Amino acid sequence: MKILITGGAGFIGSNLCEYFLNKGYKVTCLDNFATGHRHNIEPFFSNKNFELIEGDIRNIEDCNKAILGADYVLHQAALGSVPRSINDPITSNEVNVSGFLNMLVAARDAGVKRFVYAASSSTYGDSESLPKVEDRIGKPLSPYAITKYVNELYAEIFSKTYGLETIGLRYFNVFGRKQDPNGAYAAVIPKFVMQFMKHESPVINGDGNYSRDFTYIDNVIQMNELAMLTENKEAVNTVYNTAFGDRTTLNDLVANLKTYLAEFDSKIADVKVVHGPNRVGDIPHSLASIDKAKTMLNYNPKYSMKAGLKEAVEWYWKNLK
Repeated sequence: MKILITGGAGFIGSNLCEYFLNKGYKVTCLDNFATGHRHNIEPFFSNKNFELIEGDIRNIEDCNKAILGADYVLHQAALGSVPRSINDPITSNEVNVSGFLNMLVAARDAGVKRFVYAASSSTYGDSESLPKVEDRIGKPLSPYAITKYVNELYAEIFSKTYGLETIGLRYFNVFGRKQDPNGAYAAVIPKFVMQFMKHESPVINGDGNYSRDFTYIDNVIQMNELAMLTENKEAVNTVYNTAFGDRTTLNDLVANLKTYLAEFDSKIADVKVVHGPNRVGDIPHSLASIDKAKTMLNYNPKYSMKAGLKEAVEWYWKNLK
């Protein structure tokens, strides 16, 4: 079996590459290294089953080249981050919408068995209902959220019009090994970890009572595999929440981080936290219902937020100290 993983040098993509290479799959990684990193995939260069194609999903020729001979596509390539999309909506749209459409066309023309793609919990927008259920969404609150919702619409049309099997995975605040702590748009967990390790005070947006369904990377890998391989035809051509199904406030997250990091460096327990203004486009609370994934895909997430956080902290301490 051959899998094309777009964005394969990124955080989630490189973890998927590693997992499926270890299971004996042939893996092609397509990445332009705009946000991904070569060091994430360098360990795979000596693996005969791994192929890197340096290219851009905004270029249809790169998409067609990368997808040649692929049985499945795991489409992770995107420009993430709500603030990034607010600062530069045009590039976010070009990558996340036009690039996505290119990949759908390439997948259709190549006759792949299934196209599994990274959707987003941002699609729930201003909907205040909790937990989030797949068929009830609100209006988007950012350009990024719009792009990810458009992905779902395009995937549905390609399923109905061309018979391409698609499954969208609405990721909820994924974290874990290889997640980049650097840059203006770094995710909150690796960013805070690095700041604590340097004895710097992290800044929480708002009062810290906003909550998220933080989801460990291994749960996300599990969902990708289930979506890719399910033989339940009723389970395809739809979207699934990809989460643990529990929520944690930012204040509790920081408290847990300090506790786990203090096991390596006791001084971290004394680092103060600073509160700043809420971010534009942020939703107050996020909590996924994972009932649909459990029923249709037999999803059973192995890692709670705390269990995943302990693993992530240990990885960061060993690899980035």
